[in-house]
Amino acid sequence: MSVSGFSCQSQQNNISTNQLCEGWECSEDEGRRMKRREKNRVAAQKSRKRQTQRADLLHEACELLEQRNRKLRREVDSLSEEQHLLTEALRAHEPFCPIMHCSFASSTSSTLQPENMAARSV
Repeated sequence: MSVSGFSCQSQQNNISTNQLCEGWECSEDEGRRMKRREKNRVAAQKSRKRQTQRADLLHEACELLEQRNRKLRREVDSLSEEQHLLTEALRAHEPFCPIMHCSFASSTSSTLQPENMAARSV
């Protein structure tokens, strides 16, 4: 091996050492990039999971409110029907009511009307 051959060998070692160093830096950058991507992936999964949980809670709350609304509507219908029946019973009773036909009742009969009774009770 000549001196020039040794010199070539040394240059090749330097080139491969530089390539290794550059490759190591590249792999270090790649490692950081991979860690960052993994961390981002995990954060995105957590975010999607939280979003799904919030949507599920809202869906449950919506279902409960719809059930309550249906129950209240049934109650309103029932009370309206009861009011209708009581009003009809009162109208049927009025012609036969002795209180409605006495002089005292005639002066207060306007206060015994259902709409006036409701106004007084409020």
